[in-house]
Amino acid sequence: MAAPANRKAQAVGAANGRSAGAGGAGRLAAPGAAMLRRSLWLCLCLCSCPARGLRIHEYLYFQVLSPGDIRYIFTATPAKDFGGVFNTRYDQIHLVPADPPEACGELNNGVFIQDQIALVERGGCSFLSKTRVIQEHGGRAVIIADNAYDNDSFYIEMIQDSTRRTADIPALFLLGRDGYMIRRSLEQHGLPWAVISIPVNVTSIPTYEMMQPPWTFW
Repeated sequence: MAAPANRKAQAVGAANGRSAGAGGAGRLAAPGAAMLRRSLWLCLCLCSCPARGLRIHEYLYFQVLSPGDIRYIFTATPAKDFGGVFNTRYDQIHLVPADPPEACGELNNGVFIQDQIALVERGGCSFLSKTRVIQEHGGRAVIIADNAYDNDSFYIEMIQDSTRRTADIPALFLLGRDGYMIRRSLEQHGLPWAVISIPVNVTSIPTYEMMQPPWTFW
């Protein structure tokens, strides 16, 4: 199947994040139709969506405030059937890369994740397991980036695993390319975390001020 040009095409993934196609069939939109729908939808939302909306349809937005070289607005997708929602807007909160990145057990930097948001990498255990690890370390939310660093198009639908466990904190899926670029910037600057604002209401931002990652297409 040909890959669509529109980065908003979604793939349906399994609860286990070991590979991009694990446990679920891909559900992809036709390139031309998907791009047209996305363009019409964004135009409509920017013109008519209420300013109070922090989450638009299935997408949630956050902005990196520091480091400055990745001061962009990023798009994530909430987990389908587990985790909480953002009842509070955080104007400034730390986005802390987990150590180890897959966050399938005890964390070496868990003390820094308490009351902050964790950036986790897909793989090694289920999405729900990662979310519970971050919750147990006191994290406010978890952003799980794909482990395919060249993925700038396909969103995985994060679903429950078979353990019947629950999680209370929000869990978001981030494109692999976006996660990689955030981590690379932190490594280059020698920083232990980024500062972000989440959720971001994109309907309140003029289109000419929409700082989008230059490596992806909205």
